[in-house]
Amino acid sequence: MRETGGYGGGIYVLPPRSQVLSAVVLAGVPSSLAMPWARVGVSASGPLAQAVREDRLIWVGAEGELARRYPRLGLALPYSFALAAAPVTSTGRTWGGLLVLWPGSQSLEIDPAWRKALERTCGHAAAALRRAEENGHPVLPNAEPRLTPVPRGRRVTQSQAFAAVDYTERLPEGCCALDLDGRVTFVNATGAKLVGSDIVALTGARPWELLPWLDDPVFEDRYRSAVMSRRPTSFTVRRPDGLWLSLELYPDARGISVRIAPSRLVGGEAATSSAQPAPAEAAVAAGPPALRETGRAPAPTAPRADVLYRMAHLAAALTEALSVPDVIKLVVDQIAPSFGAHAVALLATHAGRLRLRGHSGYGLQEAEQLGGVPLAPDNPSGRAVSTGEPAFFASRRELQDAFPNVVGDDGNHAWAFLPLVAAGRPIGCCVLAYDRPRPFAHDERAMLTAFGGLVAQALDRAHLYDTKSGLARSLQTSLLPQTLPSLKNLQATARYLPATRGMDIGGDFYDLIRLDATTAAAVIGDVQGHSVPAAALMGQVRTAVRAQALAGASPNDVLAGANRLLTDLNPGLFASCLYVQIDLARGRARLSTAGHPPPLLRDPDGKARTVAVPPGLLLGIEQTSDYLSVEVALPPGSVMALFTDGLVERPGTDIGFAIDELARSLAVGAHDLEALADQLMQGALPSGDRTDDTALLLLRSMP
Repeated sequence: MRETGGYGGGIYVLPPRSQVLSAVVLAGVPSSLAMPWARVGVSASGPLAQAVREDRLIWVGAEGELARRYPRLGLALPYSFALAAAPVTSTGRTWGGLLVLWPGSQSLEIDPAWRKALERTCGHAAAALRRAEENGHPVLPNAEPRLTPVPRGRRVTQSQAFAAVDYTERLPEGCCALDLDGRVTFVNATGAKLVGSDIVALTGARPWELLPWLDDPVFEDRYRSAVMSRRPTSFTVRRPDGLWLSLELYPDARGISVRIAPSRLVGGEAATSSAQPAPAEAAVAAGPPALRETGRAPAPTAPRADVLYRMAHLAAALTEALSVPDVIKLVVDQIAPSFGAHAVALLATHAGRLRLRGHSGYGLQEAEQLGGVPLAPDNPSGRAVSTGEPAFFASRRELQDAFPNVVGDDGNHAWAFLPLVAAGRPIGCCVLAYDRPRPFAHDERAMLTAFGGLVAQALDRAHLYDTKSGLARSLQTSLLPQTLPSLKNLQATARYLPATRGMDIGGDFYDLIRLDATTAAAVIGDVQGHSVPAAALMGQVRTAVRAQALAGASPNDVLAGANRLLTDLNPGLFASCLYVQIDLARGRARLSTAGHPPPLLRDPDGKARTVAVPPGLLLGIEQTSDYLSVEVALPPGSVMALFTDGLVERPGTDIGFAIDELARSLAVGAHDLEALADQLMQGALPSGDRTDDTALLLLRSMP
């Protein structure tokens, strides 16, 4: 990036026998834009997939070229930026791909120096990936790629930082800084006052999520446009009290600087109550040209281009909504601002009637009236579903003329009833209501009809996913131990959290095995992937480990046997595993690992440390892999923590640092084992952010 002037990019890996490119490191792009593209199918339509398939560099530089060559990608990312995608190959093998982004429009042909730099970087990446695999530590896809911050251009002292804050506080205008994810990292007092909030509330928040009057996709899109194109942009927004503000955005590789100032509407009422114009008002003049010419606020209805763009975003979001509740929430939360509707309701067919599944903008009484109507032609929703034809009513009179029996006044004056039909089967109806008469033009009717089809497909797909996911989770639950065995002189407890973002099911597993009166074995592992095959393979690995453990095999032999099983099955998946054999009579433990994070051990005196275990190759890579073991003391009162990487992996955080943090938490944690497990699990990501399963097994030796 530094060599070519690129502002963002990433490295993708292609595991053996996989058809999915997975990003392992990204830089210079916000996670909200990066995550949807963190997994790219080799057969997909896009520059990176094409570069890997055709084993050549793909350059997209000119304005509009992305939309022309890759319409789906151009529709989802309609910003001004250039990109290059190149395959990472060596010795006839494709290891992955490289992606680099540049601001604005570039030339039709890539700069020869840039091409050489990209090819050189691909060579270095391929060599690094090859060495990692040869050394027994292949680079495998994580649940999320690491987001690497772009280094600062210069270092500043603490006194310089304080001076910069003092400088902004003396300015007559507001100053605000956003990181690449749109979160406020700094705001001066004037800026907080202008937006009607305070510094504490704003810091760490996205403005359009915190301030209701900024909750419009247009404003968020200006931020995204600035991030992707690296071009300054501005817009004018009206506060609830009528004051107009001018916001100017200045982006770079680390974030966005925002100037906030009052704006005056020329030819109309001043946007500030002070007798003299503030200096900031004079600096920003009178806002955008359209406001200076008309002297009034823009029309409340969005232009057609903006409606189409919002629909494109909604369509992209619908493809990512997995479950039926996700789809319903997305539709009722985003459909109203996307099409200017005052209220929206989503109805589903059930036993010959329409049942309300979700709504927004309706009162409780009006919402109850929508549900429970029969699938009959004497009501607009029932007729739309029965005939499969959408119905549009530009006024209340039109609705009453068509359906005289419809009673009640919900305060709306125009409606669109969109049938939801999937695979020729009616599954429900989407109702849009407007608070004023609305003549539906031909193109708007076509767009709304298409949207109804999109929602129907998303709901149908989500229903299938929910069914599959329920079966998968039942399978996974049945493969994990329901209870841990009771052992003399050993206390044990376990915790498990499933992934919650875009995952079917995970492959994390744990077990505690009673070998004899004074000996036990603990095992924890993680099968690559989140799918039914991963869960099934997890069950096979756990069964194989248990069988060899009960047969009296040593820790290294247990892992060697499980490894032979995986290589014989050849499922195309790898697994990590940590095996601990505990001799309670001697107060000793022998450990062996196959690419799994090392355990933590808290001594009776309260000190916690990482147990150094000889590294071993992941299970399922090479049939003849050998595994070494190490023996450590386990005196009475010791606590050993076995965990999977879901507990310590964080985007942009070194895993070694995260394990050290977990060790510190273990050292100061509760004495009670159940309370200690709950405390350690608090370090897991919130439910909405988990992209990997998390398993924890705690063991305490007793006198």
